[in-house]
Amino acid sequence: MSHVDPTREAFQIFKDLDRSSPIQMLNLIRLRDRAIYPDGREATGKEAYANYGKFSGPIFQRVGGTILWRGEPQVTLIGPADEAWDISFIAAYPTAGAFLEMVTDPVYQSNAVPHRQAAVLDSRLVRHHVLDGSNVFG
Repeated sequence: MSHVDPTREAFQIFKDLDRSSPIQMLNLIRLRDRAIYPDGREATGKEAYANYGKFSGPIFQRVGGTILWRGEPQVTLIGPADEAWDISFIAAYPTAGAFLEMVTDPVYQSNAVPHRQAAVLDSRLVRHHVLDGSNVFG
């Protein structure tokens, strides 16, 4: 089973949490070899995801989002071997409300989301509350 978009239940839980505090979103993305567009256009998953970034980036920046860290996963030492990822990053938002503003923006919905849906085979998106002393274990 792949996960590309949030379920209604998960999105409602997200919306019911505090919207005024900063959040960080862990993103794990597995791309399709070939993007799947409803109109049949040809692209690789990587190309389609780059188009997602082109259209979502300005909205992400407008709401105050920043990328804290990004990397190229190489091997899973602990966890299911079939959960291999092509892209991973942590996006920070000044508030959860800023994230909601981005994902409900009509331009984001019409211009960015179709590229993400065409590109992504599987993904994980996990909201995190920022803890004090987050640079230490324990």
